[in-house]
Amino acid sequence: MIYIIIGVAVVVVLLLLIGTGYVKAPPDTAYIISGYRKEPRVLLGRAGIRIPFLERKDFLVMKQISIDIKTNGYIPTLDFIGVDIDAVAKVRVKADAEGIALAMKNFLNSKEDRIVAALTDSLQGNMREIIGTVKLKELCNDRKKFGDEVQEKAQRDMNALGIEIISCNIQRIDDEKGLIVALGQDNMSQIQKDASIAKAQADRDVAIAEAEARKMANDAQVKADLDIAERRNDLEIRQAELKRQADIKRAEADASYRITEQEQRKTIETAAMMADIARTEKQADLEQRGVLVERQKLEASIRAKADADLYAQQKAADADLYKRQKEAEARRFEQEQEAEAAKRIAEAERYAKTQEAEGIAAVGKAEAAAIEAKSLAEAEGIDKKAEAMKKYGEAAIVEMITKAMPEIARALAEPLSRIDHITMYGSGNTTGLVEELTKNLTQISAGTMESMGIDLPALIAGLIGGKLAVSGPPVPPPPPAGPAPAPAPESVPTEPVKEPVAV
Repeated sequence: MIYIIIGVAVVVVLLLLIGTGYVKAPPDTAYIISGYRKEPRVLLGRAGIRIPFLERKDFLVMKQISIDIKTNGYIPTLDFIGVDIDAVAKVRVKADAEGIALAMKNFLNSKEDRIVAALTDSLQGNMREIIGTVKLKELCNDRKKFGDEVQEKAQRDMNALGIEIISCNIQRIDDEKGLIVALGQDNMSQIQKDASIAKAQADRDVAIAEAEARKMANDAQVKADLDIAERRNDLEIRQAELKRQADIKRAEADASYRITEQEQRKTIETAAMMADIARTEKQADLEQRGVLVERQKLEASIRAKADADLYAQQKAADADLYKRQKEAEARRFEQEQEAEAAKRIAEAERYAKTQEAEGIAAVGKAEAAAIEAKSLAEAEGIDKKAEAMKKYGEAAIVEMITKAMPEIARALAEPLSRIDHITMYGSGNTTGLVEELTKNLTQISAGTMESMGIDLPALIAGLIGGKLAVSGPPVPPPPPAGPAPAPAPESVPTEPVKEPVAV
């Protein structure tokens, strides 16, 4: 029994020893088991056995630690502007064997606050050094770059402590003279300016787009209207041309013009009738819709009293709007019909003028042909007459002059026929005065022949004597016998003035 009791006691002691030496490390804390072994054991997130009285258990914080880094005053930048920066660094012990070994030498059994206090000075010193290498504008514009530079520089110091810097973020940047606020205001003004310009440009683009859309729609409508009008015009012109060609084959140009004019007048009257019919149909449509509105008003009166007034007002407003729209459409249709009729009248007048011009041109061509034929005939007669004169010689010339003499005398006497009376001053002998006037007329006739280069007495003498007159300058006729011509009325008479004799 004694041996059994001793054995049981030994087992119990062993169990107590084993229970006391059982160690289980959490994931964020490493347990270091050291003692009789040469190298310590590291338990991180797993369990192990520590031999009591022979081995010891130490801990090492492995979780992420936040360290607040402050400059504690204004530090000058590269452009000599003092800044105060507040940053936060995330650090932890390296999880590899080398990092844990270095961390055990520096932070074994150290709590989180002691680790933070040990690392803060080193991180602050590195941040101050980096501040002196950058400008204020670069520091404000790219905080991440500044944080990365601080992290990179501080990591070289942290490697000797077995610490890994996970991140370094800039929380706050203040400057000594308020320049950051001024830069922000400048940027704000520029942003507001850019926003205003962008809005104005957007409004301008919208207005331009709307105007372009309206212009395109208007151009399309105008083009469609022009195409329709041109096709109608081409159809009417083609119909008129076919009609004109048929009329030309059936009758002469003047008859074709009258028939075409009648057809154009008929077309205009037809268009006017069609416009009247369309106007009548529109008026009937408006009256029918008015009847429909009245019927709807009567139907609405049967409804409930609460909705009757509102419903009647809405229907009345709709009917008024619809009536104004229809009246506007009717006026527009009438204007279009009137414009179409005016256009057709203008086309008819233009076509009539064209036909008239063609008729005038045809008449002119015919008259020109007739004049040309007449001229050719006269020229041919003159040629034949010239040949006959050559054949008969001066006898023919004398004959022609003899035949022309009555006409010459008539032409000379024609001015005298328009004189009511002539007052002549002389001796009072009426017969002598008449003979003197006759001689004067004869001398005028002879002077006319001489101015034409015709020596009429020589021609007659040569014809009677069987000889031809010798060519040369005409011989002036002998002076006529009888009393001298009466002096002009304003000259002084040599004899007493007798009573004038009216001839």
